[in-house]
Amino acid sequence: MIELYGKERSEAFAQYVIDTGATVRQTAAYFGISKSTVHKDLSTKLRRVNKTLYMRVKDILEINKSERHIRGGEATKLKYLKRKGKSE
Repeated sequence: MIELYGKERSEAFAQYVIDTGATVRQTAAYFGISKSTVHKDLSTKLRRVNKTLYMRVKDILEINKSERHIRGGEATKLKYLKRKGKSE
């Protein structure tokens, strides 16, 4: 993958989140970069670079944040269902 820096990187992260509805974790995995870098770029740098994109991404990230407890609960449920299936 082409190395992205600065404004281009922040905008690439933002466009990916807008196009896919991805979480910070999913975006980080896709670009092969740390979650903290993605979060910093989307929450701080993008705000200065492209206010329009920032507002769109902010809304998506707020939705993801409000749903994360549900995704975590589902992951835990699947984990224990798999364990139960192996022990029987």
